[in-house]
Amino acid sequence: MAEHKIFKMAVSSVYPHYVTKAERKDRTKEEADEIITWLTGYSNEALHEQLEKGVNFEEFFDQAPNMNPNRREVKGVICGVRVEEIEDPLMQEIRYMDKLIDELAKGKKMEKILREG
Repeated sequence: MAEHKIFKMAVSSVYPHYVTKAERKDRTKEEADEIITWLTGYSNEALHEQLEKGVNFEEFFDQAPNMNPNRREVKGVICGVRVEEIEDPLMQEIRYMDKLIDELAKGKKMEKILREG
């Protein structure tokens, strides 16, 4: 099976779209960053270092210091596919991030997005 092209795409090329999507719905870059750091375990500083280095999605998730175990609670459809049913582990991680940013843009409260309580 061919590797999906997004795996080798720089996270920094997609990140501005996450921020724009959030800001269009009156959310903030800081909230988008909070979601990404919650998911991956990167500090805010380390996240931005990764973006500056231009790492691709494969490297970004391989180097993530502490993937949040509660990410498995993220359910729903993104790009027409249920995230919990995605078989490729890397694609699933990417889609978890997409889904969390979607939830932010749809106005969900941060406590719900970050699966607290």
